[in-house]
Amino acid sequence: MNPTNLPLKITDTTLRDAHQSLIATRMRTEDMLPLAESIDKVGFFSVEAWGGATFDTCIRFLNEDPWKRLQALDEVLKKTPIQMLLRGQNLVGYRHYSDDVVDRFVERSYENGVDIFRVFDALNDIRNMDRSMRGVKKAGAHLQAAISYTTSPVHSVQGFVKMAEELAAYECDSICIKDMAGLIMPNDAQELITGIKEQTGMPVDLHCHSTSGIASMSYQAAIEAGVDILDTAMSPFALGTSQPPTESIIASVMGTPRDTGISLESLQEVRDQAVIVREKYEGLFTPVAERVDSNVLVYQLPGGMITNLVSQLAEQDALDKLSAVYKEIPRVREELGYPPLVTPSSQIVGTQAVFNVLSGERYKNITKEVRDYVRGLYGKAPGQISEEIIKKIVGEDEIITVRPADVLEPMYEIMEMEAKEAGFATSVDDILTYIMYPAIAPSFLKGERVAEEIPSVSQRKGSSSLELPGVMEVEVDGEVFSVRIVSVEGKAATSAPSDAPPRGDIPGGVKSNMQGIVLELKVDRGDSVKEGDVLLVLEAMKMENPIHSPRSGTIIDIYVDSGDTVQSGDVLMIIE
Repeated sequence: MNPTNLPLKITDTTLRDAHQSLIATRMRTEDMLPLAESIDKVGFFSVEAWGGATFDTCIRFLNEDPWKRLQALDEVLKKTPIQMLLRGQNLVGYRHYSDDVVDRFVERSYENGVDIFRVFDALNDIRNMDRSMRGVKKAGAHLQAAISYTTSPVHSVQGFVKMAEELAAYECDSICIKDMAGLIMPNDAQELITGIKEQTGMPVDLHCHSTSGIASMSYQAAIEAGVDILDTAMSPFALGTSQPPTESIIASVMGTPRDTGISLESLQEVRDQAVIVREKYEGLFTPVAERVDSNVLVYQLPGGMITNLVSQLAEQDALDKLSAVYKEIPRVREELGYPPLVTPSSQIVGTQAVFNVLSGERYKNITKEVRDYVRGLYGKAPGQISEEIIKKIVGEDEIITVRPADVLEPMYEIMEMEAKEAGFATSVDDILTYIMYPAIAPSFLKGERVAEEIPSVSQRKGSSSLELPGVMEVEVDGEVFSVRIVSVEGKAATSAPSDAPPRGDIPGGVKSNMQGIVLELKVDRGDSVKEGDVLLVLEAMKMENPIHSPRSGTIIDIYVDSGDTVQSGDVLMIIE
């Protein structure tokens, strides 16, 4: 049968990628459930509601259990399959996990309610997708293998068609073209979809973001080429860095052979419910995320990355550096061999670009993830990594050429023992949460974290009405003092513990150059250190950032501990 005469299917992304792209994944489960109940009546092919950044955000910012969110959605979505985004060997984290963890995570995701797994790898290294794809097939779920679409001197339509042929050998049920930055042009969409269907015979899903303003045109070209599924978002959470509107795409094929069979009337209830949710989170929407930005065709930033960059730079009190970071990102990307900018490579490239700009010296601060990437621990780079960068970042360290997970020792049982001995894990799901995010999961699982407040429009992130920072400089009689803001008009603004690290110029003091969480201390009081030694690891902007000793000497005092949050300028320790 001619694929251009088959009804078009729709995957709605409102409950995952749409709010990840527009409001940094801050939608809460309590607001998802009424929306999911309305969505379930429509007749979508699937609803993307889990995976991606939702797992991280649940425990980091919302004080919610992501597994319980999945269970709650599964109870409401009785007709519509739940779809998740799975980052191959990265699962829902930012690094590779051992095969035994991948097996358990896929199994538990399926048992908790995931019906369709969209599996991708940030570098399009199929070796990194292998274990999770096999796990999905073993579980009996729908496997949708994804191509991370991008443009560069080393990427082509023909190359992506060849990749689709390799993915089809895994007996996947469908193939997704994942265009996370909204880069695919109408002609390329048509050529790629036609090529994949001719070479594999597989159903094809096209996933685009509207950042560049081109997605709706590419969707029309895809419809004409016989695409089977399109990803859309309900109009209150559509466009900008999100997907094209569900209602508009469905209306555009009504009365044609591609008619979805979904009526606009059936979408009204969903739209009305989405408007209510939108109004609650209005303070999190930013002009940067909502408008068309043709510069994305140069910078190639995915939707979720843009809102996270704005949020991260605001945390570092450096929002004025956004334009400079945008210009630095393609430069870093080229030097690292043109990785597609999708999690975790988008974080790896983006965070390094931020550090290059904030430090005023390129590669002065190098994250652990960049070192691991250059060593090959994330997989094979699509292009050639700059020899100068290799030398600067890894020196004489061995470059890994095997499947990255092959160098990882099994970690599930070891971390299970750690979690149980510490007394904060009571189930397999808790243990997996700890393995995904060992820095923040313990405080979450112990019930020590507090959900962040939803800001009002006047506190909108990225606007000129940002809430007061936790630390600011005040000039008194010509002398500048660093002041922590504890309360405003009697209300707590930023809590500052009584044992917060000191600030200012202290002889021998080692200062933090960023806001973040202390992940691990590498030294104790009394230790001798050499210039360049790693003193501690700070988790900032979702990356691990080693803080190096600026001098040789002896550690005479340490003001922080693992799990502490520090601000830029805090004195971490004293070296005499």
